[in-house]
Amino acid sequence: MRDVADIFAETVAVKTRVLNDADLLETARAVGERLIAGYRTGARVFMCGNGGSAADAQHFAAELTGHFIFDRPPLGAEALHGNSSHVTAVANDYDYDTVFARALQASARPGDTLVAISTSGNSANILRAASVAKELGVTVVALTGASGGKLAEFADYLINVPSSDTGRIQESHIVFIHAISEHVEYAIFAAK
Repeated sequence: MRDVADIFAETVAVKTRVLNDADLLETARAVGERLIAGYRTGARVFMCGNGGSAADAQHFAAELTGHFIFDRPPLGAEALHGNSSHVTAVANDYDYDTVFARALQASARPGDTLVAISTSGNSANILRAASVAKELGVTVVALTGASGGKLAEFADYLINVPSSDTGRIQESHIVFIHAISEHVEYAIFAAK
């Protein structure tokens, strides 16, 4: 049995490693700036992930299309698994590895951004989406665990949480999602 206090200590330790990694924090700032620049030119942001990472993708899209800190106009963002009819039709007619890539082919344009979330960095459907994104001229932001996995090869921006524990990685991903959302929201709307 795992002690709750040990789990909290582990999550604090991972977040402390993130806080002390200047390069990782600079990458997160750069992602925020990329999204800001894209939004100022009419670009959109797409997100994808599986399981808990799908929930994180949907959470990120909601922070941008709704609001995070204060009331403001919505920003264009879409979690690619949100259309269950698309996901099930493509998985049935083609294969599951194609579901996010096909959605990007339908909607993404050069200048858009894909946020690809995979704790291992090796999910086949996420890799296929990242590959298609590169073909389309879409910037790829990868949120992964320590190694970055194969997804690192496609990433324009790699946020690789310094852990191999799925729970600790996902906890840190949500902090990055919140930090980037707040950065974007303040930069675009606070001065108005």
